[in-house]
Amino acid sequence: MPGDLGLRVLREHVASVYAAYNASILVHFGLGAALGIVMYLHRPRWWILAWMAAHLSFGLALFLMPRWHADVPLQDTIRWARRHSRTVTLVSMATATAPWLFISADDLPTTSVLTVVVIGSCARAMQLLWPLKPALYGYTLPMMASLIAALAWQGDAMHLFLAVFSLGYLLFTLRVGGQQHKLLTDSLVLRFENEALAAQLGVQIAAAERASAEKTRFLATASHDLRQPLHAIALFGAALENELREHHGSRNAQRLMRAVNALGNSLDTMLDVSRLDAGVITPDIAPVSLDAMFRSLNHMFAAQAEQRALQLRVRASGLWVHSDPQLLYRMLSNLVDNALKYTAHGGVSVRARARGGVVWIEVLDTGIGIAPEQQDRVFEEYYQVQNPGRDRAQGLGIGLSIVERLSRLLDHPVQVTSRVGRGTRFRLQLPMVAAAPQHEQQAAASMQQPQRTAAAPVISIAPAAHPLPSAEAIQAAHGRVLLIDDEAEIREAMARLLQGHGIAVETAANEAEAIDALGRPGTQAEPFVLLLCDYRLANGDNGLDVGQRLQRRFGLDAPLVLVTGETAPERLQRVRASGVPVLFKPVNAATLLRMLGDFLPGLATLPA
Repeated sequence: MPGDLGLRVLREHVASVYAAYNASILVHFGLGAALGIVMYLHRPRWWILAWMAAHLSFGLALFLMPRWHADVPLQDTIRWARRHSRTVTLVSMATATAPWLFISADDLPTTSVLTVVVIGSCARAMQLLWPLKPALYGYTLPMMASLIAALAWQGDAMHLFLAVFSLGYLLFTLRVGGQQHKLLTDSLVLRFENEALAAQLGVQIAAAERASAEKTRFLATASHDLRQPLHAIALFGAALENELREHHGSRNAQRLMRAVNALGNSLDTMLDVSRLDAGVITPDIAPVSLDAMFRSLNHMFAAQAEQRALQLRVRASGLWVHSDPQLLYRMLSNLVDNALKYTAHGGVSVRARARGGVVWIEVLDTGIGIAPEQQDRVFEEYYQVQNPGRDRAQGLGIGLSIVERLSRLLDHPVQVTSRVGRGTRFRLQLPMVAAAPQHEQQAAASMQQPQRTAAAPVISIAPAAHPLPSAEAIQAAHGRVLLIDDEAEIREAMARLLQGHGIAVETAANEAEAIDALGRPGTQAEPFVLLLCDYRLANGDNGLDVGQRLQRRFGLDAPLVLVTGETAPERLQRVRASGVPVLFKPVNAATLLRMLGDFLPGLATLPA
């Protein structure tokens, strides 16, 4: 084995034998003293007392001599192993004098007692010394060889029998000791190799975690930096679209906004992953009518299926399940959207079946299918089957990763089975629940408004784009909005958009300017009814802290609404914990106006 590994294994062997050092000395020399006393009482002779004295003196010297300890350097391990082996060999050689002193042909009881004591001492030594094979041999061989020779020397049948028996026992002891030494060494080698592998794995995990954290920070920063100009473009574009409503350039403005909204939707999809990973999505579990949800799915995807010349079959079942309706809708819409993208002929079907107390919801297609080696990877972020060119028409490759995250969040296991060229089936397993009368009434109400259900946001706050109302459709608001944003272009774009819809706006770049605006004499006559703050402000400030400080300082009843392009999990968690409403950049103008309609008296809300 390698040098360092061999030293570590040897160190463990040395530590093992030295752990029993005191006990070994006491037992060995205690047995020697007991043997000497028995022999002296049996036949009192002066040399027995001398042997006992020398024996005990040797034991005391061993007890007082320096020993190995845990602070001994690894490089000194070999020296201490050799020292211990020499020590036990000397102990064995000193004890080896006993058979020649006490065995005699005419005293069989003494011979029997001595044989038992020597064999017992060797048995005990084998259990303590097999970690060090030289020590095991050094202790066992001199003592047992002396016993065997002394017994054979007597020449009679009984002593020869005892000699042969002792020889067999010695061979057995050495074999078992060697096997135990090998097992112990192998186990230590395996342990240290596993520790080394675990250490390497720990280093790799730490490196992967650092890389993941760096990727998260990069994506959060890049997402924020991308959202800022896109947010300004969306606001200026919405204002321009409103100004050109009756102008011949309105069609170009509408095309511009469609492109901006498409890019915003892509960023929102990536933000959904960040929110799920940040743990800021809390399920609102309730009984859900699958028929109502399936009708919404049919309404949402019927046009897409028709455009691709595919059949979309959604089967009613009358079943109810226990789930979060919005999150479940997002799972199913992602699965249906994915099925339509990868199906060229045939169609997609959505069905639900009861299996005991569980409901299976299945989304089946007749598409290209998924190879067995790819079926686990389809839930990875950005992985797409047969899309090496990253065709934007097939999306970002995030939809199924969101499905997988939501399945864990809701505890709705998702399974996939597929055959290449034949199609794919995704199956969700949900707990079934009986429909109560009030639930049936809610389901009926949702069936009467399928468009609202289909367009309802699931994870992202900003829904799909809606046409903006005319300025005449929005009544003048009784109050003003205080906008706090450190970027001049966004302040100007937001002000132009809101003023174009009859909303009075005061802008501030930071907390100091906001304090000046709130402290002016005319503020009480024309109060601010809403604080609209960007989350990330200059000099490390954030809109949440700034807005709450302004509310406390001026005793404002005006609610606070945050606008952010953040995707960092820790910041998303803090925003969620505050309970303050938040809009994510780029903010859709219709979404912004609808939210303002909830806070500004006299501002008409948009139709859903």
